[in-house]
Amino acid sequence: MTAPAIHLWRLLKWGRILARHGALKGIERDPNTPARVRRLVRIARFGARVPKVPRYADAFQAIGPAAIKLGQTLATRPDLVGEEAAHDLMRLQDALPPLPYPTIKAAVERGLGRPVEEVFASIDEVPVGAASIAQVHRAVTPDGRQVAVKVLRPGVEDDFARAIDTYQWAAAQAEALGGELARLRPRLVIETFKRWTLRELDLRREAASASELAESMRAEPDYQVPAIDWQRTTGSVLTLEWIDGIKLTNREALIAAGHDPSRLASILVNAFLRQAISEGFFHADMHQGNLFATPQGHIAAIDFGIMGRIDRRARVWLAEILYGLITGNYQRVAEIHFEAGYVPPHHNVAEFATALRAVGEPMRGLPVKDMSVGMMLDGLFRITRDFDMQTQPHLLLLQKTMVMVEGVATSLDPEINMWDTAAPFIREWIRTELGPEAAIGDRLITDLRTLMRLPELIRNIEARFPSPGGAPPAPPLREIEVVRLGGGWRYVAVAVLSAAISVAATWWFLR
Repeated sequence: MTAPAIHLWRLLKWGRILARHGALKGIERDPNTPARVRRLVRIARFGARVPKVPRYADAFQAIGPAAIKLGQTLATRPDLVGEEAAHDLMRLQDALPPLPYPTIKAAVERGLGRPVEEVFASIDEVPVGAASIAQVHRAVTPDGRQVAVKVLRPGVEDDFARAIDTYQWAAAQAEALGGELARLRPRLVIETFKRWTLRELDLRREAASASELAESMRAEPDYQVPAIDWQRTTGSVLTLEWIDGIKLTNREALIAAGHDPSRLASILVNAFLRQAISEGFFHADMHQGNLFATPQGHIAAIDFGIMGRIDRRARVWLAEILYGLITGNYQRVAEIHFEAGYVPPHHNVAEFATALRAVGEPMRGLPVKDMSVGMMLDGLFRITRDFDMQTQPHLLLLQKTMVMVEGVATSLDPEINMWDTAAPFIREWIRTELGPEAAIGDRLITDLRTLMRLPELIRNIEARFPSPGGAPPAPPLREIEVVRLGGGWRYVAVAVLSAAISVAATWWFLR
């Protein structure tokens, strides 16, 4: 177990870097920050030259790989870090200087258990991408297929383990202070971050996620997921189909290649809605660097380390909330929040509906290009404090991805309206999932499953209550009151007395 002094030393060192980038200003000035945390912040920035404009993303990138991932997590929590910081942290794209090829080659050979020359006909020594956890090289298999080889950075697991250990310790100290910090549940945020990171550090999990997503997206032929080369994939090496295309960051190149940016934006939005609402399993890192337009006009996604999953009940609530906000049915949106337990029952549904109206109505009067899902989420975060809404960890990734997808779609088509694009899909999904046909279908399926379980249920009853055997039934016995005299010496005395009475009675009859 790491000593508290080591945790404090790491926090002060990281705090010093944050202070030099002005990233601690918001914490120090926030009236909700506990006095002890404010004092620690002042110690961290003592003597540092603090810039006027905070550079949050640069600060996390300067600390290291684990901080980059933590910054991406905090970008989903404007209620925790503030809107300005959350917006700036969205710039974190995992870009880091690449490791030298000999180091990567050794890592590939360790991971696959064979020399690189046996596994690949050729492999480019210059990576096509380097991130906080892994870097990617282009290669050719012996049978001539073009593939991408993703390799974990050596030692990254130990670095993350040390950092997460300190994050958990700091979150526990902060939450113990109570008040606003306890409501924001920092320990749960770090635990969620830990689970995301552990998934990313096992490339077999990433390969499985890509394979599952490809199966679930067969209904969206314009959204492509690269195939996995399972024979060249282990926990530290991932080999998958090479994707030729233009990154969605380069709008000019997309237009020059004959792509329609508006069509690509619609494909992206519908693909996300199908993943999040229809399938409940979505790519949670859909920034421009992970999305390509292929020569066939499809959108191809890469990097499946961060995936989100939502159960059906939560998806129904989500669809109704989004559709209620689209149509202005704030009363129904408020009721869903109470039904889902997002708002404690001691609050008033009508008051919450009014607060939602204050968030939704200003957007309904804006021009199409100025309407924003991100604005809606920011407004919702602002009312969470008034209604004691706690963090919902299963929605953190979804909130982040919604804002991310909207940003990519808007960069492709500045005139796109996420509400208008999403409404037909959500309306149809609600009709098919919550309409009368769906209710009848669900009831039939439930009843049929119950009928199919009846034979097993009868067998269980017979096993518990078997038929009587060949012995004749026992005669009825008269009920006799049992006197409980306790234990110890009293039990012994009663036993001895009973034995004496029995002996005396026997002697009397035999006399």
